[in-house]
Amino acid sequence: MAAALPTLLAGLQEEATQKLVNQAIKAQENAYCPYSKYHVGAALLSDKGGIFEGCNVENAAYGDTICAERGAACHAIAKGHKVFVAVVVITKDGKGMPCGSCRQVLNEFNPKMVVLTADPKGTIIHRTTVEQLLPKAFGPQNL
Repeated sequence: MAAALPTLLAGLQEEATQKLVNQAIKAQENAYCPYSKYHVGAALLSDKGGIFEGCNVENAAYGDTICAERGAACHAIAKGHKVFVAVVVITKDGKGMPCGSCRQVLNEFNPKMVVLTADPKGTIIHRTTVEQLLPKAFGPQNL
């Protein structure tokens, strides 16, 4: 996978990456997670250059919890953006990856999307794509 990283990130400039990381860190600060205490922030970059944040929002009915990544996607879609280039996910150690539901939702809008995970200091821990996280995904092309 290391050889694929330059290609994977070719379209994502350092400045854009840093801006995404900073926005995800801010979003993480607003997470509502009284049950798990696991704060997550996400920032999603659209093909139009828009950045949309999301944070996890827990609920006493656990199944109604919204992940940061899906929150960011809903935020972007509500603003008219439907093609995404990259997402940054901030967790306490940068090792938390998007869950299966988030992978499926992100796949809907671009399987080739770059996925970066980072810690609250902004150190990028992992770089991949939705396609690598969800191989052989079911998507719009299957309908």
